[in-house]
Amino acid sequence: MEWVLHRSYYPKGTHGVLQVHGRFVCFCMEQPWQDSSKALSCIPEGRYEVLPRLSQQYGHHLSLSDVPGCKQVLLHADKNGLHELQGGIVPVLELTGIAQGLHAKPALERLLLLYCEAVEEQEAVYLTITYNTHEYLRTLSATHPAVFPDAAYGRD
Repeated sequence: MEWVLHRSYYPKGTHGVLQVHGRFVCFCMEQPWQDSSKALSCIPEGRYEVLPRLSQQYGHHLSLSDVPGCKQVLLHADKNGLHELQGGIVPVLELTGIAQGLHAKPALERLLLLYCEAVEEQEAVYLTITYNTHEYLRTLSATHPAVFPDAAYGRD
């Protein structure tokens, strides 16, 4: 089963939309890009296998395997937001601002359910992380009138 996370980068955090089969599942929050610095940065774009994990701290959650420069990357419901995230991914159902979101536990439960469905079908689960080209082009057109002169001035 293929999961896709389309991300947008901001100075104070990274947001994304996670989709399965082209359908919205949840939003995701991560640290801002800090050149893949361990525990300080969102993880690099790429394709990673999703695996189940159980811990006393987070209960049932998920992890990503073989992330460059990281021992372990978790997908979990973090009650404290990005301040204690340390390089993981927090799924949420509602974004309330940069690096702020609500309903992390129900979002994680959606992902766990999807993971269990894949296991029942004997499918491996992979997460492909990519940048949101629509957001990039919107930002580029708003800030670079030489590239998109009509869009920068509100003319279509």
